[in-house]
Amino acid sequence: MTPIIGLTTYVTEASYGPFKNRVSLTPSSYVDLVTSSGARAVLLPPSYEHEAGASAGVKELIARLDGLVIIGGLDVDPAFYDAQPHEALGRTDLTRDEGELAMVREALALDLPLLCICRGHQVLNVALGGTLHQHVPDLVGHNDHQRKTGSFSEREVSVKPGTKTAAIFGDQPSVACSHHQAVDRLGEGLLASAWSREDEGIAPVLEAMERPASSFCVSVQWHPEHDGDLRPFAALADAARTYASSRG
Repeated sequence: MTPIIGLTTYVTEASYGPFKNRVSLTPSSYVDLVTSSGARAVLLPPSYEHEAGASAGVKELIARLDGLVIIGGLDVDPAFYDAQPHEALGRTDLTRDEGELAMVREALALDLPLLCICRGHQVLNVALGGTLHQHVPDLVGHNDHQRKTGSFSEREVSVKPGTKTAAIFGDQPSVACSHHQAVDRLGEGLLASAWSREDEGIAPVLEAMERPASSFCVSVQWHPEHDGDLRPFAALADAARTYASSRG
């Protein structure tokens, strides 16, 4: 059985050949890793023009999937967790936020296998009532988590033994890190499962979490797609096959 796994998308200006257009896109690294795991990827663009709004058709859409990846991207608008914008807040997209929050909530309601990456990690937390730190350098006093927008740093994280996160990544993986925001108050039902390794005297940043009540819900602040790390996508695909089989 080939499970169908949805991937959320960016909407941005892009050039290809002689054309320059506003496009919905997902970096091919995500698609390639889903495909390499034996699943089939489908792209899920935000719903900007639908008369019913950003969450239009989400129930019907999620019901047709066997798994879902919420990919990285823009900052989540702090209005969704009742906070004022920090001066370092990056670009936001209310339509994408609203649509992805609705997808996550519907996926959780159906126990659809779910993998959340970077921005997706933050979306999952906000969807369950959690909050975000809007600028990590304010917490740790350095910018090693994201030296500049679009750059990646290799950093070690410490993973809680016995978690699904540990089963996938091991106890102390080196990961590709690129984020200036992070989880603050944990959302309802989520379990913290990994933290950044910081110098003595600096509190670690939460880097992964999971939802024990779900059959598969794993969320990482880092970027496995950047390193071509197949492990989380393979784990998601395995869960998606089980989910698809259970539906008959």
